[in-house]
Amino acid sequence: MTDEKQGTINHIGVIIDGNRRYAKARGMPTFMGHEKGAEKVEAFLKWVKELGIKETTIYTLSTENLKRDKTELEHLFRIFKQFFKKFSNSKEIHKDKIKIRFIGDLSLAPKEIGELAKDIEQKTKDYNNYRVNFCFCYGGRLELINAFNKVMKEKMENKNKDKKQEITEESITNSLWVSSEPDFIIRTGGKSRTSNFLPWQSVYSEWFFLDKMWPEIEKQDLIDCMNRFNNVQRNFGK
Repeated sequence: MTDEKQGTINHIGVIIDGNRRYAKARGMPTFMGHEKGAEKVEAFLKWVKELGIKETTIYTLSTENLKRDKTELEHLFRIFKQFFKKFSNSKEIHKDKIKIRFIGDLSLAPKEIGELAKDIEQKTKDYNNYRVNFCFCYGGRLELINAFNKVMKEKMENKNKDKKQEITEESITNSLWVSSEPDFIIRTGGKSRTSNFLPWQSVYSEWFFLDKMWPEIEKQDLIDCMNRFNNVQRNFGK
């Protein structure tokens, strides 16, 4: 029986792993696995909204992924281009007032992809009913380096105004690309590693590792993770 009555879950993270293995197991070319994965992202975001989760951060393309074979990257960017255009013209996003952000270094992507991403951000910047963060050309260490440099720059600029020059947890958190912490993180694909995803923000997140490949995930899997989360006693080290 499906139980959709959940406690308060504000933010979840998702590592979408297994597109290539999904395709290989079915004798399909790799790009078709990525296409199925993009379709599943659309479905997943509908489930999130239906279940009342206000913020979702999805690991769509890592800095390490950019080292893949040129042909695969060309297929990936073609799929991203189609996906971003669809989002840019989506009436549903504007109706539901979904803020979309791209977290990472967009300069590492093809120019047209980066411009599409910035266009979507601009169109949705004033929305706040739901928030979707696409980690794109993202790496957790890259985010931390960016945050540390930002803090140090601000400290240098204010050194004559502020006698306190120490770096604090608060100053780092406020300088991250994503400042809120996920309640839980799902990783599909049967692997149990965190893969450079939100290393600062996830210190107290619950992690759920699923054996299913990303294109295989269903709404009930998300509900099951929500139920598991609601049965966890979180002490935050206390």
